[in-house]
Amino acid sequence: MSLFPIFLKLERRPCLIVGAGNVALEKITSLRRAGAHLRVVAPDACEAVRQLAEKGTIALELRRFQEADLEGQTFVITATDSREVNRQVFLAAQKRGLLCNSVDDPPNCDFYFASIVDRGKLQIAISTAGESPALAQRLRREIDAQLPSDMAEWLDQLGHLRREILAAHPAGNERKALLHTLAERSVCGSDACPSRQLAFPERAQKAKSARTRAEKGTVYLVGAGPGDPELLTLKAADLLATADVVLHDDLVPQAILDRAGDDAQVISVGKRCGSRRVTQQQIHELMIGKARDGASVVRLKSGDPMIFGRAGEEIEALEQAQIPHEIVPGVTTMFAAAAAAKKSLTDRRSASKVILTTAHHASHSDGEDRPSFWRGTLPNDATLGIYMPGRDLRALAWDMLQAGLAADLPIVVMSHVSLPDEESRSTTLAGLADLEPGPAPMLILAGWPLAEQSEGVVPDFVSAERFEDAVGVER
Repeated sequence: MSLFPIFLKLERRPCLIVGAGNVALEKITSLRRAGAHLRVVAPDACEAVRQLAEKGTIALELRRFQEADLEGQTFVITATDSREVNRQVFLAAQKRGLLCNSVDDPPNCDFYFASIVDRGKLQIAISTAGESPALAQRLRREIDAQLPSDMAEWLDQLGHLRREILAAHPAGNERKALLHTLAERSVCGSDACPSRQLAFPERAQKAKSARTRAEKGTVYLVGAGPGDPELLTLKAADLLATADVVLHDDLVPQAILDRAGDDAQVISVGKRCGSRRVTQQQIHELMIGKARDGASVVRLKSGDPMIFGRAGEEIEALEQAQIPHEIVPGVTTMFAAAAAAKKSLTDRRSASKVILTTAHHASHSDGEDRPSFWRGTLPNDATLGIYMPGRDLRALAWDMLQAGLAADLPIVVMSHVSLPDEESRSTTLAGLADLEPGPAPMLILAGWPLAEQSEGVVPDFVSAERFEDAVGVER
């Protein structure tokens, strides 16, 4: 005999369960999840069933089944050890036209409970028509292992989108084809979701035109990231595309500058390797003057504007001039370098701190002697990022030793981070002294997480005299 599979809405519907032992408890648990109102009749009950009754979750009557108990029920389940009782309940239910399930008693069943794979509103029911519940459970486990864990969330989003489509699109083959296409795609709640844009292309176009635009008379300090245009934030890209004036560092690559609007005035205000084509004061005057003329200005900085980008000085100048301004963060080069090197900066086995520093200070930017890259003691459980390390790596290595770092500390020297011609070289602090500097922009990472096997690494501190002997640096 063929069975007809069906999913019932049981919320607030009355259901009778005859029996109150552990087997009945399993059915009670399943039916409670479906929201059914449960009445349980049995001469005795296990402790768990009694507790549910005490909480008011179910109605429990400790007595024998009576045919009148079937009055007003949606269906009935018998979960007793007595086939005679099961048969009595089954026949009484048939008289009243009610469906009955007798647990583990197929002859006295109108329907069977399926083995369920559950992902939120997605349910896969497996039945063997009572022939082998064990097989049904095995199949459930196998199917459950293959279904993605986030399918419930995906189905919720797909359902929301389907209802929007049914309300907005006329019925027909085109709508049907769209729904089938979306069932094969990922869906999320964002307006930027490609599936939502496919369903409502006019909304996508409107959202695109409504995205961030550069305001007239405003200056935006924008992070350009390490160089890869795809690492620009959406807001940075929108402002760059709509600004009237773009004032950029020399290190910002052409691929990012190409994203400026066709009518934008693009001006280089960068300083590289001590060259001073444009002073910081002139940059301030350009930002303020262009904004006062009514232009929207993007001050485009490499990496993040708040990391060694002189943002503090420029913010102060804008505030004194009462020019509206906004800071748009970017991906700073140290983090992009760690991603490129596939090294965690805070590997819990060896480092719990990250320090960002530079080999140059503003007070020495006009040609004075290069200062020590660090003032104070460096903790051993830190990963160090050195921006603008300069060309004299031997002297930098000496400064790092003087700051208390170990000669065998792992070092990664990177140039053109995130760009197609990216360079990466691994060495130690002692080896850094003999390394040729790479092309600018260059960044140095130093720390025990950079070692190939960081677990169990023990720092081997050496004296300044031993380092001097090893690399030939004069103090």
